[in-house]
Amino acid sequence: MINLHWRSGRDLTTRIVERPGLALSPAEVEALTADLRAVAALTLDQEALSYGVLGGDAERLRQCVVTVVYQGKGDAARPVAFNILSLLDVEMEGRSTQVMHLGLVMVDPSFRGLGLSATLYGLTCVLMFLAGQGRALWVSNVSQVPAVVGMVAETFSDVFPSPRPGTRRSFDHLTLARQIMARHRTAFGVGPEAGFDETRFVIIDAYTGGSDALKKAFEQAAPHRMASYNAFCREQLNYDRGDDLIQIGRIDMAAAGRYLRKIAPPTTAMGLGGLVVIMAARMAVLPLIYWLSASRPWGDLRPWKETR
Repeated sequence: MINLHWRSGRDLTTRIVERPGLALSPAEVEALTADLRAVAALTLDQEALSYGVLGGDAERLRQCVVTVVYQGKGDAARPVAFNILSLLDVEMEGRSTQVMHLGLVMVDPSFRGLGLSATLYGLTCVLMFLAGQGRALWVSNVSQVPAVVGMVAETFSDVFPSPRPGTRRSFDHLTLARQIMARHRTAFGVGPEAGFDETRFVIIDAYTGGSDALKKAFEQAAPHRMASYNAFCREQLNYDRGDDLIQIGRIDMAAAGRYLRKIAPPTTAMGLGGLVVIMAARMAVLPLIYWLSASRPWGDLRPWKETR
């Protein structure tokens, strides 16, 4: 399981912990949860959220990946941002698998605009993708914030819904969205009474299951730099009622490469190093793994179809 610390910027460090409820001691889990609540207290004007990891859900702590950004060093370090990525059990083509739900992201208001969202969202997904030996992984996102909706559509592959040309709802999209809405609403604080529009992938009256403090007016939601995403969210969602979009997409080799190019241009050593790793995996390492692990299902990556 992933449990990493590294310096991610000037006076900043990042920690990523996969399944903290299993990987950490009870005292360490309590300290990590306290860090998350400290950021939430800086971010929300209203009472603290009462669902998921922030609400002390032990099961969610065993089925999530937590990313925290700290300012400072040692005992003086203080948390300034976090992402809680939930691992949702679903079935695809008769096999059990998981969807990585991008989950809750919060950033200390004094640290907004510094590009932390790219680390909090994308980096964790890329590491989970690489830890899974490069198999394409489905991801989901629930949001009414145009900046987040656009970030997901621009970063990941095959995302629906999105205003991007050529976007379409596949049967896989619909299957996963139905399962998530039927089995995993508590992961993103949506109550059982909320409706779901399967045509547009809109959750109707979504802020009823513990996420009430996150509801925003359109004017309060962070806009995307591209006007098309702002217009799309305004058109699809009723902000007075409290609607959300549920987006389904995939992280694959192409998405990982796009992410690395975005956060580390090829002119930098980090960018070159990251792209070299991605290309080497694409051309040599991963195909070898796929061919040698004949007993493991790889879905579309398997170069032959299994016969019975």
